[in-house]
Parts: sequence; C-alpha cells; structure tokens
Amino acid sequence: MKVIGVIRHSPRKRVNKAEFEDLLRSAGYEVLAIVEQVREEHPKYNIGPGKLQQIKELIKELKPDKIIFANQLTPSQAFNIAKELRIEIMDKWQLVLEIFEKRAHSKEAKLQVELANLRYELPLVREAIRRTKMGEQPGFKGMGEYQIHQYLKHIRYRMGKIRKELERVREDREVKRKRREEVGFILIALAGYTNAGKSTLLNALAREEIPAKDQMFTTLDTTTRRFKVGQKRVLVTDTVGFIDDLPPFIVEAFHSTLEEITKADIILLVLDVSEPWGEIKRKFLASLKILRELRALDKPIIVVLNKQDLTTKVDVEDKKKAIKELADKRGVVIFDVISISAKLNQLEELYNALERAILTLPKYKPFEIVVKERDKVPQVVALINSIGEVLNIEYGEFTKILAYIQVGMIKSLTKLGVEVRYSPVEESKVES
Repeated sequence: MKVIGVIRHSPRKRVNKAEFEDLLRSAGYEVLAIVEQVREEHPKYNIGPGKLQQIKELIKELKPDKIIFANQLTPSQAFNIAKELRIEIMDKWQLVLEIFEKRAHSKEAKLQVELANLRYELPLVREAIRRTKMGEQPGFKGMGEYQIHQYLKHIRYRMGKIRKELERVREDREVKRKRREEVGFILIALAGYTNAGKSTLLNALAREEIPAKDQMFTTLDTTTRRFKVGQKRVLVTDTVGFIDDLPPFIVEAFHSTLEEITKADIILLVLDVSEPWGEIKRKFLASLKILRELRALDKPIIVVLNKQDLTTKVDVEDKKKAIKELADKRGVVIFDVISISAKLNQLEELYNALERAILTLPKYKPFEIVVKERDKVPQVVALINSIGEVLNIEYGEFTKILAYIQVGMIKSLTKLGVEVRYSPVEESKVES
C-alpha cells in the first residue's frame, strides 16, 4: 500500500523524520513522499491551508492509498483534513496501533491492542455525533446517525469487557509473581526505546532464540525467561518498547504488560550506543519520562548501552559519562551505566553490575547461619548461594556462616535444621 507522509515540525521541537519513516516501513507501507512544514499547529488542519493544497496536488500526481501524519490529530482535524483531501487519513498513533495489531500474538496482547484502538476511536465517534447534530455528514465508517450512536454504545461495552479480562490476566500474573519470589527468584525487567536490542539481550541471557528483528515493536507479548547471576536465580521479562510521547491511552491499554516494570526488583534500561549522542539523549529522556509516569524511578536502574561492537571504546566511555551527567541534571538516580554487545554475548559488565545491584535490594539482609551438623554444611552453602551470598565461614564446634539472604527465603533455610540470626552489625559495616 502506498502512502504520503506528512510532518509538521514545531518551531521549538522537530519531529524525528527517520523514526517516522521507520514506522511507515515497519507497517509495510511504500513511502511515495514526505511533506514537511515548520509552523505552530493550525487549529483546523494541524498543518497550514497552503500546505494542505500542496498535498492535494501530490495526491493527484502520485495517487497514494493513504495520507499519514507524524503528528497526533484531534478528531476535528482528522475530519476536516479527510473532507478536504477525500482520502483515508491516519496519524502517528493509528500507525503505531496498526503495527501493534500485526505484532500481537498472545490473547493478552490482542486484547491490549483492541482496547487501545477503541480508546482511540472513542473521541472520533463523539466528534462524528457532534457533526451529525450540526447537520454535517462526517461519513464515519459509512454510518448514519443512528448507527454511530449504536457504535458508541458498543465501544463502551467492549472496553468494559476487555478491562475485566485484562484485570483477570493481571491477577493471575500477580499470583505467579508471588510464587516466583517465594522460591527465591530476583525479578528483572528489560525496558527501553523500541529497537534497542532488548529481545536480543533476553536471548543472550537466557540462551534462547526468541524472535528478534531489526524493526520497531517486535515484542508486544510479555516474555519471561530464567537465568543465573552467579548462583542466584533470576527471571528477566521483556516488555513493549517505548517511543516518544507515548500517549495515555496506549499506556493504559498496556498497563498489565508495563506493570512488569513496576513490579521488578531491578530495571535494565537498554539503549543503542552506536547511535549519535543526540538520538541517545532523546531516547533516554523519553524512557525516563515513561518510567516516571509508571512510578518506577525508585528502583535500581542499570542503563545498558547495547551494540558496543558497532562503535569505538572511546565513544562508549564518552557516552557513559554523558548519560550519568544527564541523569544527575534530571535528578534521577542511576545505579550504573554499563556497555555490552548482546549479539556477540559480551555481557561481563552487565553480570558484574547485577551482582552488585542484587545485594542492595531491600529484600537482602545480612544473617548469621549456625549449622550444628557438619555434614549439612555443603547443602546449606549451596542453598545460600542460590538465594544470597556467603560473606564468611567460621569452622568450630558449630559452623557459622555470615551471608546476605533474601528475607523471604529464611524458612527454606530453617527447614534444614539450622539457626538463622539477623546480623545488623555486619550490615552497618557493609554500608560504611
């Protein structure tokens, strides 16, 4: 299908043209032309009337199937433009939802996409009703006034039903999450801008082959896999990629998926270090904005600069420093900034950072474990290594093990017939 893209740049902020073209290609469109304009938003058409006439001439010449705007259109603007150009009109968020529809495979992802589509259509239907009352014929999906009213009722009913189904999914996931925590798993969420290499990193950590393509929004279905950091058991979850100015209706629809970020112990914020600094800065700030909206900035965040194999060591170090400075200016606490190549399995820095971050989690506290039966020591040490970290072992009449342990896993140790005592003295030593 052939399209003409339209971009209106604000005098204060330019739209990323390359990203818009990537979105169009990811949706499978053939781009005939990109029309650009720099101006403040026109209330009736978004772009200026003169530019609208220019597009009208291009339609006669190039005969596209659709006109797609890089800017979000109000319902009124969408109707006005369609009335003038007499061709199907889409904006950036309809385009994103179209891509989502193609990528959704699980029942949950399909429900989330449907909910987002209905949330988007709701104001359009209201605008169509408003126009019919004014005596206009907006032609919304070829419906008459009665049909539009009935469709509005259907949208509201269907949205309510989907929300209930997604709430059940959320409740089921919460039960599974609690079970995982009860058996000592650390929960890690992969977050970051779309196409930064999150799925490739998940494959590298879990040693699997989940589809990872060089295109936007490859991952819509929540994927969780296990791996180990040292001897500690870890679950890592891939989440939907971020994008600039992600609108509230998409955040709401994908709440059950994005919730994986808010429930995680540690967040890995993945960025493509091979991109120019301006792009990295834009995507980093967009990601921080979404994490702030999700209220997830209080967790240990490790910024993972992926694709280090595509640039130089000096460039990587400069960008690490710049990320830290930018985070400080924004008042955001970043646990660490590290670099990797998920594709080449160069993950040493990441594993080291995770080792350090895990032991800072509130669920970890220092305990003294007293083992009275010598033959049980190897079994106790093995269990501690899977749920914490051994700091020191003293052998004598009884074996005393000083270790960081997940508080919720104390019962697993006491079942082995050992004594477990909280050791706040050691905690103060570590903090100092």
